Amino acid sequence: MTAIAVLGSTNMDLVAYVARAPARGETVTGREFRTVPGGKGANQAVAAARAGGEVVMIGAVGTDEYGSSLRTNLEHAGVDTDLLHTVAGPSGTAHIVVDDEGSNAIVVIPGANGTVTALGPGERAAVAAAGLLLLQLELPLSVVVEGARTAKARGVRTILTPSPVQPLPSGLLDDVDLLIPNEHEAAELTGCSEPHAAAQILLRQVPEVVITLGRKGCLYAARGGEPVLFPAPEVTAVDTTGAGDTFVGTLAVALGEGRPVPEALAWASSAAALCVQKPGASTSMPYRSEIEAL
Repeated sequence: MTAIAVLGSTNMDLVAYVARAPARGETVTGREFRTVPGGKGANQAVAAARAGGEVVMIGAVGTDEYGSSLRTNLEHAGVDTDLLHTVAGPSGTAHIVVDDEGSNAIVVIPGANGTVTALGPGERAAVAAAGLLLLQLELPLSVVVEGARTAKARGVRTILTPSPVQPLPSGLLDDVDLLIPNEHEAAELTGCSEPHAAAQILLRQVPEVVITLGRKGCLYAARGGEPVLFPAPEVTAVDTTGAGDTFVGTLAVALGEGRPVPEALAWASSAAALCVQKPGASTSMPYRSEIEAL
């Protein structure tokens, strides 16, 4: 079983479903509202656990009513939450608008996630014991940098999702083995909107890159090889929230199992395709048996 440590955010997603997202200064009427456990870190942890990984979650929740729900959701997915600390104050929240095309816009308020600024002895030990470390950018950058550095020193493969995209500290990418931005994040990081060209720029800093392209699939590039475009399964999207995290968590399991990159990417793409056909983030993530049935 693949041992995965996830150092990341845990949020409650407050999701409004509308025909179309409002423009600035505009009010629209929605058709439904849901409260769904989320956060990029927690989503990746749930996706990896449902895909068959042995997952430990490192982060924090608050003392509000959301905190216990977020912890319970992770535990029900089989995620180890011993290093998910409870701190005074509110949990993180994500305020999400989903339109009829399944596209979304998100505002994240860090809450308890903002208190995770450094690793303690237990967290460092969990990273060292893992086969892979998953990182995102919804925690303070100081702990993301420390997590990547700790993993590098212990020979642990590190996967970074650079979201929400922002300027990265000097040296962070030196400690990352695989970078997985979407096409907008890749463009923001490189100043280049063409994915193939953006991938070549990113390869100057990391050994491998996967740029996710939504319904167009994903682009894989590695130093010394030609980039390869992998198509996505054709499905009708209901809600794309959490699809990228499903892809990353499932891909981590596949790579940890030693699957060849093309097979691992196809498996992760299938999981993401299953995810977008249901509403919500963590609640829509498929189990291993569902992925293998495709």
